[in-house]
Amino acid sequence: MPIVVVNWNRCSGKGTCVEVCPVSVFELQELREHPETLKAVPTKMDECSLCMKCVPVCVEGAITVKKDHTS
Repeated sequence: MPIVVVNWNRCSGKGTCVEVCPVSVFELQELREHPETLKAVPTKMDECSLCMKCVPVCVEGAITVKKDHTS
């Protein structure tokens, strides 16, 4: 199963990853630890197709996608 990690300290909450993901892995949510803005949360990691479209559109470089827990 793919591992999708978002660095919430870098995430600006613009939602470009939400828009480009063809399988809706991400949702913008308010996090208690980061109340200043919504953050991209990978709520459906098991749906990730490893297309990697989210990585280059995140100008903050907040998203990392790995093939599995060993990569």
